[in-house]
Amino acid sequence: MPTKSAPRHPRAPRVQPGVVTVTRQVHFNSAHRLYNPSKSRRWNIQQYGPCSNPHWHGHNYILEVSVRGTPDPETGYLIDLGELKDILHEAVVDRCDHRNLNEEVVFLRGIIPTTENLVIAFWNEIAPRLKPAHLHCVKLFETPRNFAEYHGPLAD
Repeated sequence: MPTKSAPRHPRAPRVQPGVVTVTRQVHFNSAHRLYNPSKSRRWNIQQYGPCSNPHWHGHNYILEVSVRGTPDPETGYLIDLGELKDILHEAVVDRCDHRNLNEEVVFLRGIIPTTENLVIAFWNEIAPRLKPAHLHCVKLFETPRNFAEYHGPLAD
């Protein structure tokens, strides 16, 4: 006589405990000029060299944004990477791509668009859009060898 087995209950999927960092990379192309209007033309050329060209110059930027937190117990995601991509496009890429950073991007008006200043400005645009994940790092590659990263105002 066959034995009755206990009813099968689906096992709840496991989500590992711990804090993780997830990074999304996007790219955009922009022109800019490094120039401090409170200084002389000579000073600007000494400081910035060809990057102070009054006719601008451009870069193929790569933006890496890392968020940090605990994965959701139901999805296993810290953040859906498609959602993070949409946030990065809304906050930065769609506003900066094929634009003159000095003249066409409202949130950069009055800022010398060095890579250092850009990562801070981008942080300020991205951070309020992220919930529940927390922004961990904004890294901007101006060239494959030159980049800046910012870990937020509390990391200072």
